Amino acid sequence: MPLAIAPNIRIILIGTTHPGNIGSAARAMKVMGLSRLVLVSPKHFPSGEATALASNADDILKNAQVVETFAEAIQGCGLVLGTTAHARSLPWPTLDLKGAAQKAVAEVGEHDIALVFGREKTGLHNEEVERCHHIVTIPTSEEYTSLNLAQAVQLMMYEIRLHALEAMNTPSMPEQAPRDWHPEPPEKMEIFFARLEKALLHVGFLNPAQPKRLMQRLRRLFLRARPDENELNILNGIASALLDATPKHTQASSTPTPSTPSTTKEPE
Repeated sequence: MPLAIAPNIRIILIGTTHPGNIGSAARAMKVMGLSRLVLVSPKHFPSGEATALASNADDILKNAQVVETFAEAIQGCGLVLGTTAHARSLPWPTLDLKGAAQKAVAEVGEHDIALVFGREKTGLHNEEVERCHHIVTIPTSEEYTSLNLAQAVQLMMYEIRLHALEAMNTPSMPEQAPRDWHPEPPEKMEIFFARLEKALLHVGFLNPAQPKRLMQRLRRLFLRARPDENELNILNGIASALLDATPKHTQASSTPTPSTPSTTKEPE
């Protein structure tokens, strides 16, 4: 039986090289009642191999959306969950499968949800992880962690179905967001991040020669906060005010040079 929440959940596969994985993922989706498949730059699609392995999920392949960039795939989504097995040098907010499913089902009535799966060999790239609100991990044996793409999709779809069916029989969620809170989609956040970086460079807070992880940390902070329209307008206003401020190097040129150079370091 298809899930009522199916239209609001996007299953996104990035850079899939084996068309059979696309077909198997489509089959996994249909078995669990989900239907919205988005493919980012697949190597081979459409494909007879994908159709063969999809079994009776041909309709999901037929209606699959094919886009060129990850930004297009997640456009308009209020929650982006990226699956990854790789540890990141900068830890990102992390959920297990159960927690990810609970969060997705809890918010699916408010906005579109993106469940993202990376390339078969390399998974998600860092710049893609940086656009996710949370990453999702699947606990595997430490001796052998390799999990087929379609298998990962099947596990995630199973948890989504379990929690969706459970929610149908639950009168209320334990935690409810404010009624006026609707997080801004990724494309608007990217506009803000670009403006913020430009503003921090303008006032001299961000050192272009030694950026380290400052912008990564700021991304993580604001994606964790998930600002709504009014909140993002405030943040954009702050960035604009910084851009209108007198640049730091201009201020320095009009004042005497201190005898001892500053040793302030950009935060990591």
